[in-house]
Amino acid sequence: MYTNDRLAYRKIFFEVWEKHKKNLLLEHVEAQVQDVILTHPEYHNLLDNPKTFMTQEFTLEENPFFHMSLHIAVREQIQLDRPAGVKHAYQTLVKKMQSPDMAEHHMTTVLAQMMYQSQQVGENPDEALYLKKLAE
Repeated sequence: MYTNDRLAYRKIFFEVWEKHKKNLLLEHVEAQVQDVILTHPEYHNLLDNPKTFMTQEFTLEENPFFHMSLHIAVREQIQLDRPAGVKHAYQTLVKKMQSPDMAEHHMTTVLAQMMYQSQQVGENPDEALYLKKLAE
C-alpha cells in the first residue's frame, strides 16, 4: 500500500470503493481501507468519480486521500502500539472524548502536525513529543 506514486496510491482508494460497491472480496489491507472509507461518507461521491478526482489538486488540509491515509496510519499505530504507548494514548482519548471517532480524528490532526514539523526540519518525528501532544 505504501508508495510515493500519488496516482497509484489514490487508485487503491478508488479500487477498494468499487469492490465495496460490487460486494467483492477484499484483501486484508483493502478491508482496512474500506473501513476508513465507510467512516467518511463525505468522500463517497468523490470516490464514485475517479476520472474527475484521480488527478485533482487539493490543499493539504482539504486532501481526502491524505486525510484517509492518516486514519489508516493511526489505526496501524494503535494495532502495533508503535510508537510504544500510542495504544494507551488512544484508549485514554476515547475515554476522555467518549468517542472512538473523535479520538482517532484528534490523533490524525496531531500526526499531521508532527509530520509537517519533521519535514520542515528534515528529521524524523519525535515519538515522545507525539505521545505528549496526544495527551494534551
